Amino acid sequence: MDDQGRGLSETVWTQIDRKAGAITELTIRQLRNRISTWVVLGVGVLLISLLLVFYIDSIRTTFEPIDNDGDSEDWDNDGYPLGQERIYGTSDYDTKNYPGSSEYIYLGDIDYNDQPRTHYGNHTWVSVTGYFTPTWIDKEAESPFIYYNWIDWGGRGIDCPDGSPFEDWTYFQSPSYCVLENGTYVVFAVSFAGEGEISVEPGWSAEWGYMTESFFVEKHPKSRYIDEDPINGIDDDGDCLRDEYLTEDEYQDDGNRNGINCDVEWVYDQNGNLVSIQADYNVDEDPDDSEHIGESSHRTFIIGTGKIAFVMILGLFLPLFLALGLVRDESENGTLHYLLSKPIHRGEFILYRLLGYLGIVVSYTVILILIVALITSLIGPGDSIVRLSDYPVWMGIALATILVLTAYGSIFNTVGLVMPKYGVYICILYGIWEFLMGLFTITIPNASITMLSVSHWAIQIIDAVVMISWSDTSLMQQKAEAFGLETGISFFWHPPVHTLETGNPFVALIISVVIMLSISIGMIAIGQLIFRNKEIM
Repeated sequence: MDDQGRGLSETVWTQIDRKAGAITELTIRQLRNRISTWVVLGVGVLLISLLLVFYIDSIRTTFEPIDNDGDSEDWDNDGYPLGQERIYGTSDYDTKNYPGSSEYIYLGDIDYNDQPRTHYGNHTWVSVTGYFTPTWIDKEAESPFIYYNWIDWGGRGIDCPDGSPFEDWTYFQSPSYCVLENGTYVVFAVSFAGEGEISVEPGWSAEWGYMTESFFVEKHPKSRYIDEDPINGIDDDGDCLRDEYLTEDEYQDDGNRNGINCDVEWVYDQNGNLVSIQADYNVDEDPDDSEHIGESSHRTFIIGTGKIAFVMILGLFLPLFLALGLVRDESENGTLHYLLSKPIHRGEFILYRLLGYLGIVVSYTVILILIVALITSLIGPGDSIVRLSDYPVWMGIALATILVLTAYGSIFNTVGLVMPKYGVYICILYGIWEFLMGLFTITIPNASITMLSVSHWAIQIIDAVVMISWSDTSLMQQKAEAFGLETGISFFWHPPVHTLETGNPFVALIISVVIMLSISIGMIAIGQLIFRNKEIM
């Protein structure tokens, strides 16, 4: 090679490549030889493994249908579920009131100040206080009520005390009645069946009616009232329209106030994005949960793992243990003189050290994400062998995690330069702040204060990628909220906020990536400026 060729082969760029390669390789070798590095990486593997174990166990567990509207319950234990009791207009909280049971029909009453205060007839008498002169008493009748005191005629009636009833005495022990010498009964707030005349004491009331004949009604199985109303905008089980109810209640619901009884209204914004689902009461309220919760739970696991496990936990702990001392440790160990004795700029030294750190953490994170993605895509719900639609989301999680590792690595390294002695405490406090802001971003994505954190923008990246890859996630979230489906997707995912009012997730993705890169570049520049003027002891 002649002199000109040799000169071209040893340009500034080749010298930079050599220096970059040397410092980067040295950093990787140093990190690999530290026990603390392997401990931190091992803890991360353990965390992800535990999450996978829980996920696999939940997938293998048989899914039990959920009664979202509660009409399969049998609160009075009479064998008739609540849904059947509603059809027949009976109470599920009264053991004596069930489909086919005798029903009390009101005929009349004497109020507190009505005149006259006597009535004769063959009735079921309710809550009578006064005198009853019987022609006939049905001593075999059982109480049709649970709220009224029914006379037990099985015992011997007691003689009334001396004196005038309701003047000299007003109360007597069970059975709450006594017999005068002329055979008239003095009764106090009791119910019974029989023929005769009642005379109601002034200031008290009484009511009478009759009991209908009972008839047999076959008990419905509870399963009939579970998952009986799928999400299709129609009142399939009829508990809103009530056309087949054996009651005269003509109530129909128009809770969404669109002028149509018993329907579901889907509300979209001007960009065509689903805003909310407004269902009338008891419409689509009890769908087949397995059709919705299985897919929602799978997506919730991926989103939650990406945000909390990778971004908020690994994204903080890896830089805290591996990036904080990239330059500080060399200075404390006295080896920084030797490293800087080479023809290398101080600013370049920081950059190459960060590249070495990223070489370790990025490869580690990507491998972990690929393993989790492969396992969940193989055993997740669906008819296909591999859920290919999951991989773009995992790629978004990988992007967010890499940007987080870069940003936190730059921040922690700079803090270690500025405050070698107390920097670790500052970084721990900052890590707590970032973790809390991440939780706030998950739960309250519109909160302004969260925009001051790195974790906020990383979570926004995941939200945007989810919306791009799984375009029906918003619909799934709205279904969960509108119809009471017990999934975590409404907690872990919200549409991205920073779309410049376009609703476009690509806008939010670009903005979040640019801001995170700006944070990393800015912190690297600050670190280079400080290190350039720092005296090396």
